[in-house]
Amino acid sequence: MKNYTITVNGTAYDVTVEETGASASAPAAPKAAAAPKAAAPAAPKKAAASAGAGSIQIKAGAAGKVFKIEKKVGDAVKKGDSVVVIEAMKMEIPMVAPQDGTVASIDCAVGDACESGAVLATLN
Repeated sequence: MKNYTITVNGTAYDVTVEETGASASAPAAPKAAAAPKAAAPAAPKKAAASAGAGSIQIKAGAAGKVFKIEKKVGDAVKKGDSVVVIEAMKMEIPMVAPQDGTVASIDCAVGDACESGAVLATLN
């Protein structure tokens, strides 16, 4: 089995491919997937660079898609205020501020896919 990251319309997908060896066309798929894989590391670099902007992280509670960004950098938030809303399994789930602070960075965009535990925003 081989793992690839494929980017389609700006959304990165992790894909596992199992080679059966029965088809001559099977090796062509990894070559086609190699080009999107080269573009995929750009997204983690952006998240890693901006994830350090604030000391308090707001992380995704579930894997899903960013549905709405309710605050912007510089906004004051109180504990429990919704900062980012993700959509998972047709439910809208607010990611809230764990304490009072100021939004230091927004590390996602509407429509981005996110994994559980991914940093979506930071606070100071």
